[in-house]
Amino acid sequence: MRVRELFSRRQSKLRGEVPEVYTYAELPSQLRAQIVHIITDAFGEDRYPHLHDSYEVYEAVHQVLCREFGVFSLTPANSNREAVLNFVLRSDAVEQVLDVVEVCFHTMQNAIAGSDYSTTVDTKIDPNAAVDELNYRFRQHGVGYQFESGEIIRVDSKFLHAEAVKPTLKLLRDHAFDGANEEFLKAHEHYRHGNNKECLVEALKAFESAMKTICDLRGWQINPNDTAKKLIGACLRNGLLPEFSESQLMQVATLLESGVPTVRNRQGGHGQGAAPTAVSNHTARYSLNLTATTILYLIEANEALS
Repeated sequence: MRVRELFSRRQSKLRGEVPEVYTYAELPSQLRAQIVHIITDAFGEDRYPHLHDSYEVYEAVHQVLCREFGVFSLTPANSNREAVLNFVLRSDAVEQVLDVVEVCFHTMQNAIAGSDYSTTVDTKIDPNAAVDELNYRFRQHGVGYQFESGEIIRVDSKFLHAEAVKPTLKLLRDHAFDGANEEFLKAHEHYRHGNNKECLVEALKAFESAMKTICDLRGWQINPNDTAKKLIGACLRNGLLPEFSESQLMQVATLLESGVPTVRNRQGGHGQGAAPTAVSNHTARYSLNLTATTILYLIEANEALS
């Protein structure tokens, strides 16, 4: 990761001038410039005049974004490269800027990483290092987003993200858990956009999918339409959770049954009646973090089971 701690930044840290809470509605101009530096370093410059590999990468990114935004060009510009980078630097639409960043870094990981791209293009940073620096820059400026598993997700607690969300995403990358991974990322996407009821629904789906996957891998008998409560019972009956004592097992079961499933069932997953119900941000955040820690616990318990 190409990061240098400058004298001014070290002094700011010594004075305690570092962000204590995350912001979400603004992207500082310094952060935008740093993101552009990372993108241009990772996409690189064409080594041979007759080849246009880097040009084609910018063109592909620009075409995807224009189609999704419903426009013909992101910004008035002379090239796709200029249009993409100028949008990052100048647009007031923070979420759309994050869309551009997400597509650029997704392209790095899927079209550049592991390919022969660097044989014809001079790059200054590889895709993995680019992602590391992007996430570092987000944290440096106190902006509550990270690029994980190919998507921009919202971060509310540095500790919870480091100890629960990130390890969960890492474990869910196993192809066996593709369904749970997709649903967990959808829950984060809904949360980032303030769709809190949808966030709860997807969080429960991810939780149930993780248990169904474990049961399928173990050959434990379940029905495809089993609810979270029945799936928890199957996991407990088959010794997935440590049998320290019956009381402790019941406490774990109570935690799982009264946590993720109940929050969704009461506020997100059923008809809301005549008056629309509202799910608060802190309820959605709690549910999302609880889902992460619970899935992490289940998968690690599965790995430890002989």
